[in-house]
Amino acid sequence: MSVEQIITDKLSQAFTPLHLEVINESNRHHVPPNSETHFKVVIVSDKFSEQRLLARHRLVNQALADELANGVHALSINVYTEAEWQALDEVPKTPNCKG
Repeated sequence: MSVEQIITDKLSQAFTPLHLEVINESNRHHVPPNSETHFKVVIVSDKFSEQRLLARHRLVNQALADELANGVHALSINVYTEAEWQALDEVPKTPNCKG
């Protein structure tokens, strides 16, 4: 199973998201072809209600602790409640790699 699919499965199980995107951005970095080391997640869940941004990020990091300890080098986390998602014009773009 790919790392992308593992991340998708774990986040789906942990947060029962209304919206979930797991984007492999490894190709934007200096890694071998077909790497799975850099990801961006966009997740909308009711579980983020009443949670500050830092607490939301911690929850995602906890859900993906094994992946972050074993090969995932970078994780861009974009977490929203349903109301925040509805009010959003667009998800922030990932900056270009500088390395």
